[in-house]
Amino acid sequence: MTRKQRRLALISTSMAVLVVAAALVLSALRDSIVFFNSPTDVAEKRLAPGARVRIGGLVKPGSLQRDANLLVRFAVTDGKTEITVRYQGIVPDLFREGQGVVAEGKLDGDGIFVADTVLAKHDERYMPREVVDALKKSGHWQEDQQKNSGNVTK
Repeated sequence: MTRKQRRLALISTSMAVLVVAAALVLSALRDSIVFFNSPTDVAEKRLAPGARVRIGGLVKPGSLQRDANLLVRFAVTDGKTEITVRYQGIVPDLFREGQGVVAEGKLDGDGIFVADTVLAKHDERYMPREVVDALKKSGHWQEDQQKNSGNVTK
């Protein structure tokens, strides 16, 4: 084997190892990445029960129910579609009806979203960009909300 052939073999082997390593890292990250979905997106995609997903929107007024053992039920809506959410635990202090919320969890067989994490608005001016975009897309975004959201969106 000539010097040029050895160098070419070394470079080829190095590139192959690099490609395999990158593929392994990306496949490991794929399981931990959760994308944001509006309730309409979830309904249109018809996700399989047990699929991990993050939903966001507004807590539908009149939908909040609290049980004795920290079980909270509420509906998340984007103005077009709503999803019933069940959460076991303490919700953030700023969590209330009509406010922005992002919940992470899984859909069960009955179409109820079982959340393991619930995030509420940060302060009076903040709303996650994904929630703002989903509300704009559904036609339920009002310009006075944009001034109060702290987001500069186009």
